[in-house]
Amino acid sequence: MKYEHLFSPIKINNTMLKNRIVAAPVGEEYKDKALGGAALVVCGHTIVEEGRSSFASGNEKSAFYKYEVERTREKIRVCHAGGAKASIEIFHAGLYARVNPGDHAWGPCAFTRDDGVEVWALDEEKMEYIADLYAKETLEARNLGFDAAFLHFGHGWLPAQFISPLFNHREDEYGGSIENRAKFPLLILKKIRQAVGPGFMLDMRISGEECVPGSIKFEDTLAFILMAEEYIDSVQISAGLDINHEGNARLVAMNYVEHMPNLKWAKVVKEKAKKIKVSVVGSVNTPAEADQIIKDGLVDFVAFGRSFNADPYWPRKAMCGHDEDITPCVRCNQCYHITTNRRNVGCTVNPRYHNENIISAKVEKTDTPKKVVIIGAGPAGIQCALTASERGHKVILLEKNSEAGGTMKLISKEHYKADIAYYCDHIVNKLKRSDVDVRYNFEATPENVKELNPDALVIAVGGYPLVLPIKGVDKKHVYTYEQVIGHEDMLGDKPLIVGGGTIGTEIAIELSDLYHKDVTIVELTANLAPQANALYKIALRHKYESLEKPLTINLESRVEEIRDNDVLVKMKDGSVKAVEADCVILCTGVRSNRKLAESFYGITPETYEIGDVVMPRLIQEANFEGRGVGQNI
Repeated sequence: MKYEHLFSPIKINNTMLKNRIVAAPVGEEYKDKALGGAALVVCGHTIVEEGRSSFASGNEKSAFYKYEVERTREKIRVCHAGGAKASIEIFHAGLYARVNPGDHAWGPCAFTRDDGVEVWALDEEKMEYIADLYAKETLEARNLGFDAAFLHFGHGWLPAQFISPLFNHREDEYGGSIENRAKFPLLILKKIRQAVGPGFMLDMRISGEECVPGSIKFEDTLAFILMAEEYIDSVQISAGLDINHEGNARLVAMNYVEHMPNLKWAKVVKEKAKKIKVSVVGSVNTPAEADQIIKDGLVDFVAFGRSFNADPYWPRKAMCGHDEDITPCVRCNQCYHITTNRRNVGCTVNPRYHNENIISAKVEKTDTPKKVVIIGAGPAGIQCALTASERGHKVILLEKNSEAGGTMKLISKEHYKADIAYYCDHIVNKLKRSDVDVRYNFEATPENVKELNPDALVIAVGGYPLVLPIKGVDKKHVYTYEQVIGHEDMLGDKPLIVGGGTIGTEIAIELSDLYHKDVTIVELTANLAPQANALYKIALRHKYESLEKPLTINLESRVEEIRDNDVLVKMKDGSVKAVEADCVILCTGVRSNRKLAESFYGITPETYEIGDVVMPRLIQEANFEGRGVGQNI
């Protein structure tokens, strides 16, 4: 077997796992993951205390409430039907709980939250009460048939609030030293173990560090884990905080952070903790990465969150050695509700995620094969072509360039877009292995498309860089982002970037970080990357604030004129300043190729538009529309 260490069995307490793979509790979508080949699936959560422990609503019920328990039981059955063991997260939000009007939340210290909710400090009587509730809820899980329980002691939730000095400022015996701060969390663990008995698997998640000023350091986290060893069977090392968005950008690391960032802590825990098994979660993207760290003895097993949103059948494909079929996670965090304010939750590379009622799990064969012509081999066109071909249609994909990928292929050349590059290679290689008739260097026109006599036509011609009518924009030292990406070494030492959206800011970071250039950004709005998701903005700021050569950022400013050696910029205060620049890069957005798209209408009644030609947006929308149209032609 290709990944013999990843797919070797392991026994944790009395629970036998067929491999070293855990599907972490990311979202409530668990069915595909349960069938995907993981040994252990953490399928959702249950709150500890009704009314005061939910992060979502004061009205949330326990998963074992009489009108919820059948649905909870179904999770176990689905996992077992898929050959996986079933676990459930045991959760209390503590001071972050959503409570009903007039009620209070619990925490280590008393204060009033910004939303007006009072947080009451837990006294010893209430600590006993909540610890008993933890034990009761975990016992419910065992008795219903779960094979394990997943105890959330990280990310700034109630037990972590006691462990971390960021939240715990008590001056009694439950504050101060790590030994004192650990008392209540250890009481919870003790009562849980007493309730469920010695043979039931207890897995605990904890943050190695919370990654914001004043929070817990790894030395204290390690000390707590060693104190907790007598009660638990395994520990999962994560990082960061949840509700605190600065820490959240580290919890779900993005493209500016290396793969497996939490491994440095997990391997130390593995060295020091002799009684328990150790796992790690966070940006373990490939089977090769996971297999290697188990082979090297750095961890015992690995948990996957976003990777299984991208491809819930990741384990089965890896087990068969078909790495090329695994759809890779690009770490964009669109699958995370906080990033999108719940308005566009989904997955960039897996159109089915969060759209299970719209996108089918399996592409069905058609009874009426058609000739389908698709114009444009960007992500939308490729996704549509693959899906329509899988349906049994004869698909012709027309691409004006010599390679597929569109703008995605271009941005994948950026240094910090390695995850996008990996995905781009994946989908282009998938296209090469398919039955799709791809015609490169084909400039589509209404005339030559009509000659192909399509039964269905899909227009995916994308967009083009928007060039604003700035005085001097036609000078030789002015470039669009398309001309610059992949050719950064041709630029001078003092580039000025017009437009601080995602593309402009990413180019600026790369030019500063890798090419040591003095970069200036001029952005019309009050924020960099205004169209990006919330956590990406924070990760972006973390990165550019760490640069040795700081960026010069002019917000609420606009370029008035581009001259030979400088640029006239109208600043936020209304003044006009001459900014030295030996080259100018235009990153002022993308415009849909509407005129070209509309020229193809009338060739066949069954005509669709997908991707940026509809409106410049995310790769997520391109993939969704490509898959959706492809499965419905």
